[in-house]
Formats: sequence, C-alpha cells, structure tokens
Amino acid sequence: MFDRRQILVGLGTALGATAMATVFPHALWAASIKPDDASALLVIDVQNCFLPGGSLAVKDGEQVVPVINRIAKGFANVVLTQDWHTAGHVSFASAHSGKKPFELIDLSYGKQVLWPDHCVQGTDGASLSKDLSIPQAGLIIRKGFHKDVDSYSAFTEADGKTTTGLAAYLKARQVERLFVAGLATDFCVAWTALDARKAGFETYVIEDACRGIDTQGSMAKAWADMTTAGVKRIQSSDIAA
Repeated sequence: MFDRRQILVGLGTALGATAMATVFPHALWAASIKPDDASALLVIDVQNCFLPGGSLAVKDGEQVVPVINRIAKGFANVVLTQDWHTAGHVSFASAHSGKKPFELIDLSYGKQVLWPDHCVQGTDGASLSKDLSIPQAGLIIRKGFHKDVDSYSAFTEADGKTTTGLAAYLKARQVERLFVAGLATDFCVAWTALDARKAGFETYVIEDACRGIDTQGSMAKAWADMTTAGVKRIQSSDIAA
C-alpha cells in the first residue's frame, strides 16, 4: 500500500515547496503551525486517576505528559481542566445498584457511561500530575462538580446547556484558535473539541498528546464526529517550537 506522506515528501523534493503549496491543498501539506497571542492550549484532565495506578487509568496516559510540557512552552495562553466529582456522583457505577463500570444507562440528559469512582474532590486521584510543568497556565477549569450531571467538555456540561464560562474567558482574551491535548481522546478531549467548534473557535486536536479509553467503539466515533465538525487532527511535530 502506498503511503501518502512518503509520496508527498518525494514529490515535494522534486517540485519544491512553492510548487507543492500550489498543487496540493493545505490539508495534505501542513506547514508548521506557530502559536500566537490568538492561540490557546487546552490541557484536559491530566490527573492521577487517569494515569498508571489510578482508578480509571488510560493506557499509556503518562506518555502525554512530556509531549504536553514541550509544546506548552510555545503558548502564552494555557488552560488546564480537572474532573472534580462529588462522592457518589451520578456517573459512578457505584451510585447505581447492580450496575458495573462501562455499562450505559439513560439519565435525564441522555446516555451516560458509568465509570469507576474517580477524581473525587480533594483526593490525590483528582490532583493534576506532578510531572506537568506549565507555570504560565492562567486558568484551571473544574468540571463535573454537580452531583447529578456529568461533564466531559471543558465548555458545557453533559446536559448541553450548563456552561463553564470557558468560551467567554477565551473570547475576552481575543483567542481564536484552540489546541486540545490530554485525556481521554474519545471522551473529554473530543467533547471539548466539539464544543470549541460550536463556540466558533478554530480547533486542533494534537493526536500524539492524547490517549484514549476506546470502549464500545468510542475512539472511532470520536474521531469521526470531530472530523465532521471541522476539528483538525495534527501531531505535536506540526507545532513550531
């Protein structure tokens, strides 16, 4: 099978960068992206519960930390998020008699995946990874603190109407494009990216700075939904130092 990137690189050598930019659309030949004052990095839920040894550990989740630390150096605007659940939260399987983690139930606001207890307010599991090094981060958004509704997105809770105020915060700072990284790709990262598009932001998900859970086909669905919404899928190497 031919590798599109190898073909493009070979043609680029033959034709030169200027010719390539003319012949091929930007989507097939992405130049390095330089973050500016209108750009912000959203670092989603890099918390102990989602890292090795945590109650809802994402496979290889720890691998996103050095990638995020590296790219964060290029951003003046950085926002961190934390899941911040109450004990007995509605999204916990333990709150529903006879239910097990990863089962799907119907709640007043729609379908809800039931999770192991995780990121309970004030616990070590809810803490951000000690290995994150982003001293310039200007805001931490805590979400999922309403006991009867989950909140994957950094913008809007799962009821689709209760906002966190993040969109207003970013727009007040004249941010126009967002770069999303963290855990997990198919839930909090994807929901954040989709809501970012609804709020009118140009949105990128940095694939190698994320890791997913992938339950019941959730990863494939998340990428399909994001692509349909106009979210751009990039690698950390696409971001200029």
